This record gives sequence, C-alpha cells and structure tokens, in this order.
Amino acid sequence: MKLVTLILLVMLGLVHDTIAQEHKEKVKSYITERITDSPPVVDGLINDEAWNLVEWQDDFTQRQPNDGEQPSMPTAFKILYDAKNLYVLVRAFDDEPDKISQRMSRRDGFSGDFVEINIDSYYDKRTAFSFTASASGVKGDEYISNNGNNWDSSWDPIWYLKTSVDEKGWVAEFRIPLSQLRFGDKAVHTWGIQVMRYIFRNQERSVWQYIPQDANGWVHLFGQLENIEGIRPQKQLEIQPYVVGKTEYYEKEEGNPFKTGNESEITYGVDGKIGLTSDITLDFTIFPDFGQVEADPSQVNLSAFQVFFREQRPFFIEGNNILDFQVSNSIAGGNFNSDNLFYSRRIGGSPHYFPSVGDGEYVDQPNNSKILGSAKITGKSKNGFSFGLLESVTQQETAIIDNNGDRREEEVEPMTNYLVGRIQQDINEGQTIVGAMMTATNRDINNQNLNFMHREAYTGGVDFTQNFNDRKYYLSYNGVFSKVLGTTDAIYQTQTSAERYFQRPDNRHTTLDSTRRALSGTGGTLAFGKSGGKIVFQTGATYRSPGLDLNDTGFLMSTDQVNQWTWAQYRILKPFSIFQSIRINGNQYLGWDFGGVSTSKAINVNGHMRFKNLWGFSMGSTIQGESISNADLRGGPSMKYPGSKNQWTWIGTDRSKKLSVNFNQWNSWGDESYSRSAGYWMGIRYRPIDALQLALEPNINIRRNNLQYVDTYNSGGNDRYLLAQIDQKTYNISLRLTYNLNPNLSIQYWGQPFLARGEYSNFKRVNDANSSELNNRYYIFNEDQMNYDTNNERYFLDENMDGINDYEFGNPNFDFVQFRSNMVMRWEYKPGSTLFVVWAQSRTEGFGVEEGKNMWKLYDDMFDINPQNTFLLKFTYRFIK
Repeated sequence: MKLVTLILLVMLGLVHDTIAQEHKEKVKSYITERITDSPPVVDGLINDEAWNLVEWQDDFTQRQPNDGEQPSMPTAFKILYDAKNLYVLVRAFDDEPDKISQRMSRRDGFSGDFVEINIDSYYDKRTAFSFTASASGVKGDEYISNNGNNWDSSWDPIWYLKTSVDEKGWVAEFRIPLSQLRFGDKAVHTWGIQVMRYIFRNQERSVWQYIPQDANGWVHLFGQLENIEGIRPQKQLEIQPYVVGKTEYYEKEEGNPFKTGNESEITYGVDGKIGLTSDITLDFTIFPDFGQVEADPSQVNLSAFQVFFREQRPFFIEGNNILDFQVSNSIAGGNFNSDNLFYSRRIGGSPHYFPSVGDGEYVDQPNNSKILGSAKITGKSKNGFSFGLLESVTQQETAIIDNNGDRREEEVEPMTNYLVGRIQQDINEGQTIVGAMMTATNRDINNQNLNFMHREAYTGGVDFTQNFNDRKYYLSYNGVFSKVLGTTDAIYQTQTSAERYFQRPDNRHTTLDSTRRALSGTGGTLAFGKSGGKIVFQTGATYRSPGLDLNDTGFLMSTDQVNQWTWAQYRILKPFSIFQSIRINGNQYLGWDFGGVSTSKAINVNGHMRFKNLWGFSMGSTIQGESISNADLRGGPSMKYPGSKNQWTWIGTDRSKKLSVNFNQWNSWGDESYSRSAGYWMGIRYRPIDALQLALEPNINIRRNNLQYVDTYNSGGNDRYLLAQIDQKTYNISLRLTYNLNPNLSIQYWGQPFLARGEYSNFKRVNDANSSELNNRYYIFNEDQMNYDTNNERYFLDENMDGINDYEFGNPNFDFVQFRSNMVMRWEYKPGSTLFVVWAQSRTEGFGVEEGKNMWKLYDDMFDINPQNTFLLKFTYRFIK
C-alpha cells in the first residue's frame, strides 16, 4: 500500500509537469472617490447625485458553469466612501426581470438571485469580509479566512441594505459602516475586493476579478480598491441587554415536589462588543441565554465513544474560526478529523455527577452548568499578527434531594474556569503561516464526590503552513500536547476511559498505574498537498499518543493510533458533452496502534457529476480490509473484524425549481456475512411562493451486526465478554417550514419524530478475539445454556450446564421513541435588535421491545406520550455608538 501511494504521488508530479501553467489574470483596480457632500440614501434606487462621482465598472467574467466565458447577463457596480461608511451600488441587468428569483430566507440563507462584495480591508491576502444582498433584500454576511477555505456565516455585522427590481433588472444598495471592517491606521489605503453575481435560474456565477474554479486560493487573487484616503479605524461599541421570560409545562409526577407540572422564570443578561483599539475587539456575555437555539438531532449511540454535536449557541459560533485548532484536517476524511483543542460545548454542559438517592427520595438536578460570563478578545494587526483569547466561568451547581420534605444539597459540578488562547502570524503575504494555541481548564473541587474529575487540564499546540510555487503546493504541520492533573481516582478513570482502555489484557505498550496523579500525551499531523489545477492531492499522517486527553476543553474521539492517508482528485470544471463538471476522487487509508499492530486499511473511489440540466449524480465504493478495535470490548482484549465492502449513490434534481429532490442510498456488506447494513435518505424541498419553503427529510437505517458488544461479566475469576447479533432499525423524519414575511421577520418550524428498535439474539462469548478464523473468535451459547424469564425480562446463563446460573442480565432489546420540535418567530425590528418568540416541545420514551408492536405502531404511540412544552419570549435591544 505504501508503494502504491508513492507511485501515485510520482505520477501526479509527472502529470503536473506536462500540463500547461495556469493563466495568470491581470489584477484589476477600481478607483473610488470620497463623498464631500450628501451621501447616498440607501433606498435601492439609483437617484443620488453622489453616485455620479465614480464610473460604472462592468467587466465581469463567468466562473460557473462556463469558466472564463462572458456572463449571460451584464453586471456593473460603483463604490464610494466617507469618513464613516463604505457605499456600494450594484446594477444586475436582466433581459427577463420577471424571472429574477426573489426567494426569501432568514439571514445568511443565500437563496435566489444575489450579488456579493468581498473586502480584504486588512490587505493581508488571507482574510476578507463578505456582504451579500439577495434580490429579495435578505442580507448575508461571512468572515472569510484561510485564503477562502473558511467562510464563517455566524459573523453578523451591522450594515444596511435596500434592493429594487425594475425593467432593466435589479439594484442593490449597501451602506457598510467602517466600524464593521478592520484596517490599519495610515493615510492611504489599498484594499483587496471581489464582486460576484449569482443568477439562480441558471446556477451561474460571474466575478469582476476573474479567478478560475481550479485556482489555488481566493483572497490573494482579489482585485484592488484604490484611492481610499483620510479615513481612520473606527472603534466599535455595541451593548445588547436582553430579558427572557420562560414557562414550561410537563406531566406532573405524584409525590415528586420538583415535578409539579409547570415552572416559570424570568432571566436577564447582556451581550456586548467593544472596540478596544482599531485592531482589537472585545466580545462578552453575562448570564447568557440560548433558549432560541434548535435542539440537537436524536441519536442512539451503541459505540464506546462520545458523539460530536455541532455548536449552535450564537456567542460561541460567531468568530469561532480564530479559536479553531483541528489536530488533523484530512481532505480524505476520517473520524480523527473531529479532534480539536477547543470544543465550545464543553462550556455550560451537563453536570458530571448525579447523586445517589434512596427509596422515596427525589432529585432536582440542573440540566446544564450556568455560564456566569464569557469574554472573547480578538484582533489582527497590519503586520499579519492575529490572536484570540476566550475566558468563560461556569458556576458551581448543586442538586436538591427531597425526602418527605427534608431537603439537602449535593454539589454536582464545581465552579470551573475555561481559558483558550490562539495566535497566528502571516509571513510574506500569507505564503507562510505559523501559529500556536493553548487551553486551560481549572475546577474548584471541594467535594470528594467530584474527585473523579480533573482538577486541572492543559493543552497546547503549534501549527505551520508553507505554501510553494505561487500557492499551488503546501506543507503543513500541527503538533499538540496535553497534561491533566487530579486525584488518583481521576487519573485512573482517565486511563480506563473509552478513549484509552489501558487495562486491556493484551495491551503491551501502555501501563495502567493506579497511583498516577497526572497524565500527559501528544499528537500531531504532517500533510503535503497540491491545491490548484485539474489534479489536486493531499497525503499525510496523523497520530494520537495513548496519554493524550483533550476532552476537558476540546474534543478527542480516541487515542493510541497512527493514521496515514492519501487523497487525489482529477477534475474537469468546464462544461463538455452533457456535463457541467466532473470530479473523480481516490482515497487510501492505513492505521496502526502504538504497539505497531495494523488496525485498519481501506481504499475508496468516488465520483461527482453535475449535468448541464443542473441535475447531479454521485457514487462511491470502499473496500476495507481486516480491522482491529481496541475499544469495542470496553477494556477487554482488542477485537479483530473481517473486512467489508460498501457502496453509495446520490442523485439530485435542479434546485432552482420550485420542487427539488435529493436521494441517497448506501449499502455495506461485511466479509463472511458478519454484518450487513443499508440506508436511505431523501431530501424534498418545495417552495410554492418566494416567502415560503417546506423541507422534508425522511431517513431509514437498517443494520445487522453479529458481533455487537452487550456486557462484561465475571465467571470463575475471569472476565467474559458477551456479544450478540443485533438487528437494528432507525427511522426519522425531519420537517422544516420557513415563512418570511419580510427580510427581517420570519417564522420557522422544525420537527423530528425519531424511532429506533434494537433486537438481540445469538448470544455468544469471546474466545480468542484475534484468531485468524472468525468462528474461533467466539462461542455461541445454545438453548440449554441460556434461559429467559419472561416475567422479569432477564436472561440466565449457565455456561457449564451444572444447574447453577453463572450470570444473569436484563433483556437488552430496546425501543426508543422521541419527538422534538420548535417554532421560532424572529423579528429583527432594527439592525442588531431582535425579538424571539419560541415554542419547543419534546416527547421521549425508552423501553423494551413489545411483542407484536411494529415500527408504525410505535409512531402512533409517540403522540400518546405526555409532552414537555416550553414557551419563551426573548427581547434584545442593541445600543450602537
């Protein structure tokens, strides 16, 4: 496999040497003028005298689908400025104005026809601010970083927009306060700019500064905005207090004083953004509330590992790119890509401890740790030095235990401080980037019940990227370390957790030490790749040492692994025959643990086609060899699995139509028939009018695994590992309805019924987990060894059939039913000030499988479950100076 990788890289190099050098476009310049009289009134009409100060710029080039050709419709723009604002006027000509798509959406929906300006006001050729205007008047805004590889739509600056449609096409008029941009303090400025237009019905993009689709980068290829003189960086000051009223209704629980059937509260807090200097901004929140945030999707997790959920809280997602430090960023994918030094959902998560209670006792347990406050300082200098610093404090949380009116409190989460710092330096206009990051978690633990938690946890990292040959090639390196400290109990739990399992009986390269009070580890990634042209590739390797632990402030899936990958793509981005574009990918993967044991190997091929009729089709297949898991037996020996083969296909219709459909199916076959799975997903989008969108996404997963872990038990002084065949079905449907009354007022509903059933059979114990023969890895219990008590729903196991039960366990079969929904009315009644009205509902129940009850009956029963309803009113008002 290594030889194949080497040959592939050599071939790619030879091919590259034979293709022509990419054509370099001349850098365009736009000469703006300063307004000395009355500025334009932002009304979407071209009727202000000020616009006559500058000429129209209309030399646009098509980028998609016909790369490098003339656009089907001309576009022109003008730019002006004064001491406080930048003004942009775009005229989008259209021969058929009645066909202009004025689809409405919430902010950052990027739906329908739109125009966009990207502004590199730092002129660092790596970062930019993007402002988008849809024909319907909906705003979009993004912070662009990493030379166009990252577009952060959570950035929500204050700016002003009006649009209009007339017989010539449509017009967008922007006013962008300079306080929302970042630039140096100097007499004369040159900024990088790009202006783009998107014609929705043709799926056509055209740009002012032509940048081919296969170019190696984005921001560094912008045109120039010149003749900006006499402006000073503006200090930003925005204070946003808020008040929240919340009422919850749920089923009353007799005898439980904490489950009375309803609860109400009023909370308040404040968010703010302060420009400390022209280059440094402070964001803060005190007593934050995130009641308007959508619930996480439902899942059933039968693995040993934690599940990654994306961050949805506004304070933490806005500008989170500056605090991002992925341990690896493999284009080929892999479960190690989620590992990060900072995972903001650690802040304000659920308490780690649940108190033990006796009969007749009831517990009032907090759902989340309350965030007392968070502050984030970010900045970037004219010399390319950028930094971010975040600090958050969560309060001590206690549970109240009631015993017939006598109450006591138990601490379930200590007061905790989280500190995250990140720096980066651009060198030679972003050709070289070096950076570092550190995190610290400190807990004030004064209760022995919490001694299983780390008292202190520190992580750090350094990263480096060097671009070569006009950014066509790059070499990158990330290195991280961690150190956690606590009691012997805390470090013992860390060593024996699912990420490590030092206690494995066949573990020869790590040692379980019950006297440790600290644990350290390292990780890193080295990658080399090509990012421009018809052929692009990346090859690299990443590792996580057994002692690495990022999970106090970051996210770490597992340790004790070394992974190598190669990804290559051949792409044709110009239309030909029936195709608009084609991309063909090949991937190769290898994995080992730190003992040198080969844990995985796989190859993958996939292709993606877009047709001239705007339909799309993709398909792929993976062949995986034998694999070894060090975690599936939950601290037992490593388990060898046969290889597998899988395939998937996807097809999508033209999304510019009122009705569009996407369909995805996948299949997997385990070698020697040890597993089988299949899944089907469909996405249906219907837009009967521009203001209304309906989306329906049904999803079905069917899985059989003959080697599903069930439990560990002790027999004759030896640990036994119980496996079984599981037949699992999961059905869910996501429904989303969005109605926009105008660009600033919307109503959105999301609902998801979720059904999961798992049925276990053919129970077996592990014999020789690493035997070369599958049948020798386990022993299947016969009917004489297994007895099931239907009244108590328990299995009794008599291994040696001596009439004495060696082990008993509950029936692991399960049905899980959940319905989650929320409806949010969002009204931005003035820029930055918002009123939210929210209704959220949850129905959840988990129980054993009932004989004769099919999945459709489960669906019917779902709505017999007593719901929990939450009603919330949140009012924010932003003061701007």
